[in-house]
Amino acid sequence: MSAEATGRRVEEVLDRLGASGDAAVNQAAEELVRVLMDLYGTGLARVVELVGDETLDALLADELVTGLLVLHDLHPEDTRTRVGRALTAAGAADATVLHLDEASGTLRLRTGAESGGGCGCGSADSTQQRIDDAVSAYAPEITHIEVEQAEPAAREPVLLQIGRGPGAS
Repeated sequence: MSAEATGRRVEEVLDRLGASGDAAVNQAAEELVRVLMDLYGTGLARVVELVGDETLDALLADELVTGLLVLHDLHPEDTRTRVGRALTAAGAADATVLHLDEASGTLRLRTGAESGGGCGCGSADSTQQRIDDAVSAYAPEITHIEVEQAEPAAREPVLLQIGRGPGAS
């Protein structure tokens, strides 16, 4: 289960408890979530502190670990770097960041032919979905993504060879 799905599940459980009408139960449940978040955050901070650079790099490349580190405000990389990791994970490493506004959570990209944009093959929708999913995992503070397709590269004209008909010499 992804960190995002788990977060939704926690919210659903808290909502069900809140709907019970028992304020004491609701407050206890919310306090339990806060205490567990503190515990896990402290543990994650210690893990980040103890691992070496090579291991940390491997951890930062993992969507679930990255999501947890961001959730606990422990991720050592800035948003732009994490967006780059997300694009690589989405198979869109050739995408260009045109604009990143951390205050509004807006990211504007241009994708190239290598990541499925601008090829006229209909893969732009799947590319957009892969990018959305990866950015959601690596940089959840980005809430709006605009993707422009790069103009297809001009093709060299094909040289048409005209020869004599069959049997002609």
